[in-house]
Amino acid sequence: MTRKILMPIDLNAPSSWIKPLAEVQLMLSRGGELHVVSVLPDFGLSMVGAFFKAGFEQTALHQFGESMRAWVKQNVPGAIDVHPHILHGNIYDEILKAADKLEVDLIIMAAHRPEARDYLLGPNAARVVRHAKQSVYIVRE
Repeated sequence: MTRKILMPIDLNAPSSWIKPLAEVQLMLSRGGELHVVSVLPDFGLSMVGAFFKAGFEQTALHQFGESMRAWVKQNVPGAIDVHPHILHGNIYDEILKAADKLEVDLIIMAAHRPEARDYLLGPNAARVVRHAKQSVYIVRE
């Protein structure tokens, strides 16, 4: 039985969470924990970060956290034991690290319908599927 689920979402893309959240509600109807994560990408190169004001990342993370709390309040039913997490860095790496650290049983995430350039899944979903130690449930958008 699945007891701990990790659901990565993009707060700006309802397609990343509408269908997976419906599946989570069914899976956790008898109890368990939902860990919702959203990742604020890093700048990548330090020279890119030089174009932003000092403290920009901390301000962005704070605002991102506020948005996550509002999302949880608005979208996750009160019966679900939910734990929101804001991560910062490379999207798929942070998802994998969170899954291991939180010791989840399952990662559930959306993936867009493949295009020729995607081969099978979106790039983040594909990397999570390939490298996760946990089972991964992909829900098509």
